[in-house]
Amino acid sequence: MHYGRDALVGAAMVLQHLANLEQSLSELVATLPRYAIVKHKLPLDNLDVDRALQRLAERYAHARISTIDGLKIDLDEGWVHLRKSNTEPILRIYAEARTPDKPPHWCSGLLTN
Repeated sequence: MHYGRDALVGAAMVLQHLANLEQSLSELVATLPRYAIVKHKLPLDNLDVDRALQRLAERYAHARISTIDGLKIDLDEGWVHLRKSNTEPILRIYAEARTPDKPPHWCSGLLTN
């Protein structure tokens, strides 16, 4: 913990880490895994969001599930997070996986069946 400004402290910590490693930022980034992320919005219309999220949690009960701020389904190949917007009548859907073909598969049809 540090009582400084988050962004400035974070930048200083990254710079210190780079100095310790004697690497450039691009060299460090090249060592990190890459992920594909997808962001979708689904209009709520007459959707019972709570029921839909409950059904999804039941459908993916074999996965690691979190119900903090909506529903997050964490699978070995990636994760998907669905949450009702606090400012718009939409459901926000975020998904991330190591390959670009995984998140769209999760996002399409998640609330059907």
